[in-house]
Amino acid sequence: MMARHLAQRVGQALLVLAATFTLAFLLLQALPGDAVLIKFLELGLTPDQLAEIRLAYGADAPLWRQYLHTAGGFLTGNFGTSIRAGVPVAQLLAENLPATLLLAALAFAAASLLALLLAGLATLGGQSWLRGLVRSVPSLFVAVPVFWLGIMLIQLFSFQLGWISIISPEPWEELALPVATIAVPISAPLAQVLIRNIDAVLAEPFVAVARAKGASHAWVLRWHVARNALLPTLTMAGVLFGELLGGAVVTEAVFGLNGLGGLTQQAVANQDVAVLQAIVVVSAAAFVLINLAVDLLYPVLDPRLARGRRAA
Repeated sequence: MMARHLAQRVGQALLVLAATFTLAFLLLQALPGDAVLIKFLELGLTPDQLAEIRLAYGADAPLWRQYLHTAGGFLTGNFGTSIRAGVPVAQLLAENLPATLLLAALAFAAASLLALLLAGLATLGGQSWLRGLVRSVPSLFVAVPVFWLGIMLIQLFSFQLGWISIISPEPWEELALPVATIAVPISAPLAQVLIRNIDAVLAEPFVAVARAKGASHAWVLRWHVARNALLPTLTMAGVLFGELLGGAVVTEAVFGLNGLGGLTQQAVANQDVAVLQAIVVVSAAAFVLINLAVDLLYPVLDPRLARGRRAA
């Protein structure tokens, strides 16, 4: 049963990736503009020379042939060639993707810690007014636009307080504000889900039974509340981490960081379809793989799910 479940989930993931690739290909092909003209027209090339360049890039082939050629290349790891840079797209991804992944991973870790802190204060805080105040914080965080928050953090910590340099910054200074910019809005839904789950678990009869048997408050929180409240949060965490790549792209543009953000900006400005196609598919693949891993991890963390699937 577990093998069949794994096969079904992998099949669904592949279908999502195929649909994403197809939709991205069609939408990018429908965009107005011509990347060849943008790059080579100002060089004074003749129409015949431009036609030869289009032929070399395969831009003059029928749409269905371009689709099959591009799909075949993606299956073999060949994402095509960037018209703007004149190098393989895979090389551009290899140069820019690690910085975006590092930013996303640090932001997710910071968001998780902030969400745990907010959830703990909102559900286990001593004063009722404090719990009520903290419960309103995630809603505020959700409403904050990423680009606005980034600009405000630069204004406060760099220009007003002077704590973080924006000219020749240290490695930690270069990442501190971007990580905070992404972590704040990402922590909000995590905290909201955690708060609801903790409230629900605290109201369960088995918690009252454990306390009646003499279990300490710390033991109940660790082995009953935390374990049962954190498991449903994994799904939300997987979705949010998959979305972090998109948030990192916007933040990189605000802070001028090297990564997929700058690469996306350049590709959009130059109508570099091959680069945009690769970024969309790689981001979708990260989202799908992370959520697939979370789904497969559930039975490991909660044996009841594995027994239920075997019984089914």
